[in-house]
This record gives sequence, structure tokens and C-alpha cells, in this order.
Amino acid sequence: MSLTSDRARRWFRSFYWRIAASFVLVMLAVIVAQSLMFGYMIARWNAQDPSRSPGNVAAAAASDVSAALGADRALDLSAHLQAHYGRGPYALFVVMRDGRVAGNGIGRLSPEAVTSAEAVLAGDSFRPLGRPPRMGGPVITAPVQVNGRLEGLVVLHARRGGVLVTLERWLSWPGTLILVAGTVLAAVIVFAPARRRLQALEHATEQLGRGDLQVRAPEDGVDEIARVAQAFNRMARELAAREEALRTSDRLRRQMLADVSHELKTPLTSIRAYIETLQMPEIAGDADRRARYFGTIEQETRRLDRIVSDLLDLARYENGVTTLNVQVFSVDRLFQQVAARHEREADARAVRIVTTVDAAADQVVADPHRLDQAIDNLVANALRHTPDGGRITLRAANTGDTVLLSVADTGEGIAPEHLQYVFDRFYKVDPSRPGGTAGSGLGLSIVKAITERHGGTVRVTSTPGATEFTISLPQPAPAGASAQPISANL
Repeated sequence: MSLTSDRARRWFRSFYWRIAASFVLVMLAVIVAQSLMFGYMIARWNAQDPSRSPGNVAAAAASDVSAALGADRALDLSAHLQAHYGRGPYALFVVMRDGRVAGNGIGRLSPEAVTSAEAVLAGDSFRPLGRPPRMGGPVITAPVQVNGRLEGLVVLHARRGGVLVTLERWLSWPGTLILVAGTVLAAVIVFAPARRRLQALEHATEQLGRGDLQVRAPEDGVDEIARVAQAFNRMARELAAREEALRTSDRLRRQMLADVSHELKTPLTSIRAYIETLQMPEIAGDADRRARYFGTIEQETRRLDRIVSDLLDLARYENGVTTLNVQVFSVDRLFQQVAARHEREADARAVRIVTTVDAAADQVVADPHRLDQAIDNLVANALRHTPDGGRITLRAANTGDTVLLSVADTGEGIAPEHLQYVFDRFYKVDPSRPGGTAGSGLGLSIVKAITERHGGTVRVTSTPGATEFTISLPQPAPAGASAQPISANL
């Protein structure tokens, strides 16, 4: 759609255009109503008394005067006309052949009109008088015949102030009332819907100001008010989402503080207890017990250091502070290094660590140091929960644009109700997977953070006797890259 047509469409849908168009239509309706009322009154005027029309009045007056003169040739025409036609809406005159000129007392007949009438009478035949000068309105004539002979003319002047004045008087108050009613109707039709919509928007704004983030304004229509309502609703939804995010963040922060406090309190309590024990006089002379207690204090101190380090690592990964040194490296070398790191503990418990790397999956594009940390955490977690004589398998496979790195163990498995929480901070499933030394509860959270930092995902599947964690890493298409020496990438 072109810019011009888009502007035209928006102009057509404009609320102000609708107000102007509606007001013009209402005013046209008022004018039409007045015209219909005017025509109705004229029709009613003529229907009630057809004799009121100028032609009928002139003919009736001529017949009346003819009859009156036939009965009395010396009739006072002025008195007769004033008595019978003095209150009518027309100026009525009679011009006789003998020179008499009489009227009904409404206005006067101009000399030119008298001359024209006498000229007609002198010809002894009837013809229309026309419009004599200075009459100021239409003139109608009718012959006055006495005993079959033309004796005069009735001249009727439809003066201003006749039927029009009467109709104007009739229409003045009704017309005013119609105009007032039309204005009120225009206000109701044009402005009442807009007022209701603006009131609804105002009410929604007040509710939002009071803290009701679920309030929404009506979005009916496509004009400016509707767009303002849509913008208001978007703002309300964003505020609601932000408030919910703040609540969730605050809840997680409180939960994390509680978890951290709990995790740190255990080693600190042990350290404090052993230090207080070492201060007892009866312990001072027992070298073996002192050495054992100091060893326990050292172990708990290392545990504290590991928890703090894991928390710092997790915070860096989740906040995106840690930068990734992405390069091409060999997964097989990474697996061998992780396996060598845990070889002594695995041999002591007769646990076999097996690595399997598909040829197509050996070249991986990622940060080798971060991925080494993730795989190491998974192997340490598997080693804690694998019984003596068990097996841990490290496997790498390629599915085209994704590399799958998995760590599987032969432990007793994870109960289904725990699977959705294993990546949460400090969440432990030790009750369902007995054996081994408890970890900090942050290792799997760090694995998830590292994986997501690479744009990948991690999932877990578990059945009795088999648990497998799988990292999916999206892979670009490397051009001419080859595996680096282990010293360069690990």
C-alpha cells in the first residue's frame, strides 16, 4: 500500500473526520425536516380552505361584487369590500367602468394599475392585467359582469405579509425548536459515543493509577481513541509483565538467599564445632585426633570455597558477563582429559569411564574451557551417584547442524517427580539416588547456564539403572577449520 493511500485510509478513519461528517449529516437532516414541515403546512393550508388561494379569492370576489351590483347599482363598493374582505391576506380592489375605484382597505392601487384596468374595460373585453408597476407582488384579475356586460375588474394583489407571513409565523417557533432539537441530537449522536469511550479510558487510567494492572480499556473502532486505548492496554500489559517479573525475581532472590545461607551454614557449623573442640584441654595432647579434626576443617573449608566459586560462575553465566572464546576443538581430547581428571576416584571404586566419539562429531565449534567445565560437572555428578563397579559413558554424535554430547551412568536413576527440578539451584535428588558424596547442588545449574550461553539446550532422561544428560549444541558450517592441538584449545 502506498503512503498516499495509507494516509487517505487513516484520514477516512479519523475520529475528527467522523465528527465533522456526522455533524454535517445531522444538520442536513434538520434542514430536510424543516423543508418537509414547511411543505406540509402549505399543503395543510390549501387543504383546509382551498378558497384561500389568490385565484379563488379573486374569482369569488368578482362573483360577489357582480351579484351585489346587480341588486344595487349604487352599492358602496369600498364599504362592501372592507366588510367582506378587509381581514383577508390579500389587497383587493375593484375598478369600475364608470370610474369608481374601491378597495378593502389593505394597501392602495397605484395609478398605473388603475390606468391599465380602465384600458382593459374600455376595450369591452377581458384580458389579463399583467403586473402593473410598483405592485410589489403577483396580480390577479377577475371580471365583474352585471347583466352579462363587463362593468369592472377585480384586481387582487398577493401582497407581502399574506400567506407567507402566516407561514413564517407558524414556522418561527417550531423551526426554532427543530433547530434546538437537531443540535441536541447532533451532540448525542456525534459526541455521546466518544464521551463514553473517553470515560471508559479515563476510568481504566484511574484504575491503573490505583495499582490495578489487570484493567483494560475498550479497543472498539479504528480511530484515534481506539489507538490510544490499544497503546494504553499495551502499556498495562507491559507493566503487569514487569511487575510479575519483579515478583518472580524477588521470590527467586529470597529463595536463593535462603538456599545459599543453608548451604554455607552446614560447613561453617562443622568448622566452628571442630575449632571449639580443638580448644578443649583434653584434646591438646591427642595428636591423632587433632590431625583428624584439622583434616575435617580443611575439607569443609574446601567445600565452602567450591560453593562460593560455583555461585560466582553461575552468576557470570546467567548474567552474560562471561565471554566465550569460541573455536574449533576436538571433543575426543576433551573427553580424555575429563576422564583422566576423575581416573583415580573411578579406579578406587572400580567405575569404568568409557568415551565414544563419532567421526563426524569430533570437530566442535564452542568454548572448550566452558564446555570442559560442563562435561566435568556431569561426570562428577554421575560418579557420585554410580555404585561401585558401575560404568559412565561419554558420547558425542552429530545430527547435521547440531552436536550431541551426552554423559550416561548406571546408577539407580532419578524419580520422575524430580526430573523437572534437577537443573534448579541447590536442588538435590540424593534421597532417590543414595550413595556417594553430596555436591553443592549447583553443578547441573552451571551446566544448563553454560549450554544456554552457547545457544543450546540440555535435557535429562532417567530410568532405574540408567540416567543420561544430553547437551545439544548448534553448529555453524566451519570453512576449512581443523582441530587445534590440545594445548591450544584445552
